[in-house]
Amino acid sequence: MSNRPLSPHLQIYRPQLTSSLSITHRITGILLALGTLVLLFWLSAAASGPDAYAAAQSVLDMVIVKLVLFGWTWAFFYHLCNGLRHLCWDAGWGFELSRAYASGYAVLATSVVVTLLVWGYVLAAPGGAA
Repeated sequence: MSNRPLSPHLQIYRPQLTSSLSITHRITGILLALGTLVLLFWLSAAASGPDAYAAAQSVLDMVIVKLVLFGWTWAFFYHLCNGLRHLCWDAGWGFELSRAYASGYAVLATSVVVTLLVWGYVLAAPGGAA
């Protein structure tokens, strides 16, 4: 009897950009769902009155929470860009290996750039999250 695995798994295959982006897409989808709970917390505090809103803002103004929100923002833009990439694939465009890699790198670059632009705007705005 052979000790070989019955089916391919991560110990056999070398990670590739396309598989890594696919796994990251799934993970960011889960993180976005969890991050929506923070949005719900903030909105319910805003609806509950000025004292609840001030308490929620004091939590959201913590540095660690801002770092989490920064990550959540990147996850949003990554998931959005990669979802658009998948829509292109559904339309039959971009299956060639060179285009698959180019669009993958474009997803990564765009998600980082847009995240930095949004946070630059938020931090630079009067009364921003500084």
